[in-house]
Amino acid sequence: MKRTGNKRALVLVAVLWMVAVMTAIVAVVGQTSRLNLKMAMAATDEVRCKWACRAGTENAIAVLNEDLKDSDCLSDLWSDNDEDFNDVAMERCRYSVRVIDEAGKLNINTATKEQFMALPYMEEEIAEAILDWRDNDEEPQGQGAETGYYENLAIPYTIRNGPFKTVRELLAVKGVTAEYLYGEDANLNGLLDSNEKDGDLTPPPDNGDDHLDPGWIASLTCYSYENNIDADGNRRVNINQANQQQLQDQLGVKASQAKWIVDNRGQGFRSIADLINDNSPKTSSDGSSGNQDQAEPIDMETFRRIADRITISGENKIPGKININTADRQTLVALFGGGDQAEQIALSIIADRANLLYGFTSVADLLNQQSVNMQRFKTVADMVTVRSDVFMVQCLATADVSGATFRTECVVDRSASPATILYWYQGANY
Repeated sequence: MKRTGNKRALVLVAVLWMVAVMTAIVAVVGQTSRLNLKMAMAATDEVRCKWACRAGTENAIAVLNEDLKDSDCLSDLWSDNDEDFNDVAMERCRYSVRVIDEAGKLNINTATKEQFMALPYMEEEIAEAILDWRDNDEEPQGQGAETGYYENLAIPYTIRNGPFKTVRELLAVKGVTAEYLYGEDANLNGLLDSNEKDGDLTPPPDNGDDHLDPGWIASLTCYSYENNIDADGNRRVNINQANQQQLQDQLGVKASQAKWIVDNRGQGFRSIADLINDNSPKTSSDGSSGNQDQAEPIDMETFRRIADRITISGENKIPGKININTADRQTLVALFGGGDQAEQIALSIIADRANLLYGFTSVADLLNQQSVNMQRFKTVADMVTVRSDVFMVQCLATADVSGATFRTECVVDRSASPATILYWYQGANY
C-alpha cells in the first residue's frame, strides 16, 4: 500500500508540473500573441496615418488652388482654417495640417550677408561660410570656408559650390548646428511643447522659458520664387526692353511718360523704384494724352497704379522675393538689414497689414508706411512681393487607438497644373 501511495504522489507531482509548464507556455504564447497583435495594429495604424497625411496634404493643396492669387496674406483660408485643417477625423485616426508661405522667408540662395547677419545668434563666420557654400568659386570670404576646409575634416565631404537644394543642407555648412537651425522647435510644429520648455530635462535643449525659439529654419527657405506676372496673370512689362508704344499701350501711361521711361533708362533701370524719387510729382499733369515730344516724369499716383505690372527682369521666375503680407517680424527685420530702424519698420508693416482685408496688394503700398522712406523703398522694391506660389505643407496624423503618429512635409508649387511637389519628406519622426 505504501508503494502505491508513493506512486500516486509522484504521478500527482508530475501532473502538477505539467499543468505548471502548460500554464507558463500558454502565458508566454498569450503574451507573444498580444505583443504581435499590438505590433500588427501599430503597423496598420502607421499605414493608416501615412495615408491620412496624404489626404491632409491633398486637402491643403485643394485649398491653395481655390485661393485667389491676386495677393496672399495670413487671413487667407490656407493660413487661417481651423475647421478644415485642425484635428480632422478619418477612419480610426485624425490629422492636422499647417501651411506655411515659403515667400514669407529669406531665401538662402539670394539673401545678402547683411540680411543673414540680422538673424538672431548669427555670426559673421557662419554668414560668410553660407555665401561660400552657394557660390561657384574657390575664393573664401574673410572668415568663410571653401573646398579645403571640408575635405580636411575627420569625415570629409564636398562643398556644394552651387545653390542649396534643401534648407537642412545648411547643417553641412561650417559653424551651423542643429541648435541654431531648429532652435527649440524640434518637431517643427510651431508650438511650444512641454519638452521644449523644460530646460535640460529632455531633448531638445531649451532655456526653460515660455517663449518658443523657432530657430533659423522658421525664417529660411531655398524654394521661394515669384512668377513674373501681375495680379491678373499677365506677363509683366519689362521697362528696360519695351519700346515707347508698348509702354503706352500695355501700361496705359501717357505718351510723354512712356517717352520719359525710354529716355531715362540708359543702360537699364536696376529697380522698378528707379522710376520715382523724392521729387516725383504726386499726380500726373493735366491732359490725358500728354505731349509726345516732351518727356514727363512718372508721378507717384501712376507708379502706384503700374508697380505690379512692371519688371526689370526677363526671367519667367524670380527667386527669393519676400511676401510682405506673410513674412514674420524676424524675416522683415532681416529684409531691411537689421537694427532698431528695421525693427520699427517690421512692426509697422505687421500692424498695418493686420487692418487690411487682403493685405498689401502692391509693393508700392510700402510707400504708405511712414517708417519706409524713399531710400529704404528703393533698397527692397525688387526683393519683395505681395503674392506667393510656393508653400510648405506639414501634416501630422495620429491613430485613435494605438496612438501611432506619422508626419509628412512637402513643398508645393501651386502655379503649375497640377500642383508640383518640389520636396517631400515623410516618416514617423523628423
